Amino acid sequence: MLIDSHCHLDRVDMSPYEGDFSRFMDETRAAGIRHMLCVSIDLETYPAMRSLVDPFADISVSVGVHPNDRERHEPDVEELVELASDPKVVAIGETGLDFFRSEGDLTWQKNRFRTHIRASIAANKPLIIHTRESREETLRIMREENAQAATGVLHCFTENWAMAEAALEMGFYISFSGIITFRNAQELRDVAARVPLDRMLIETDSPYLAPVPHRGKPNQPKWVRAVAAQIAELRGMDVEEIASVTANNFQQLFRGAKVLPG
Repeated sequence: MLIDSHCHLDRVDMSPYEGDFSRFMDETRAAGIRHMLCVSIDLETYPAMRSLVDPFADISVSVGVHPNDRERHEPDVEELVELASDPKVVAIGETGLDFFRSEGDLTWQKNRFRTHIRASIAANKPLIIHTRESREETLRIMREENAQAATGVLHCFTENWAMAEAALEMGFYISFSGIITFRNAQELRDVAARVPLDRMLIETDSPYLAPVPHRGKPNQPKWVRAVAAQIAELRGMDVEEIASVTANNFQQLFRGAKVLPG
């Protein structure tokens, strides 16, 4: 059973399916994908994304605003909690800090992160955290805002073992994407070999970051198998074992998700 714990289905190119999302879903299910979490990056496009996936029980959604884009509607805690009352919403985010793409005075980004953490605790739904070149500040704000009360996941993890260990100590999960298959990602593979199996998730971040051997192409959820295969090789395990363990972890963290049997 494979689960893609983080993707952006409203951004996947539907031209190979003649714009038919149902055809895309049929192919994805045929590849053994039992559930997908379609992650929000802003509230302007959220209604269309929510409408797109509404007919499909095997797709859950999150609600939140990505850390990079300042020129977006800035929700307060109450608005996020209200949106999260929708049963299809299983998480808050993606949220976090990104000092690689954003520069200057990033007080607005830090405040946005704090708002999402508070909403996650109030809504009793886990956080999806994006962090890039902001290790110390991300962990500091997580601690100050008591993020361990919400739990959640550091998605598309690209940081070092020290950050992974600190997040694990706060009860968070670590999610690996296709980056783990890249030739220059040995440090990340070393981290993946150390993260406890019961705290690991896998994802595609589709349509971005396609894994080897599909690198350079638009990513798609069925290629999450390549991520599972890389971790299986690192751990000396079978791919189906990794698929099963990470699927169980997903259901443990995102308890509102309806996962198809498989």
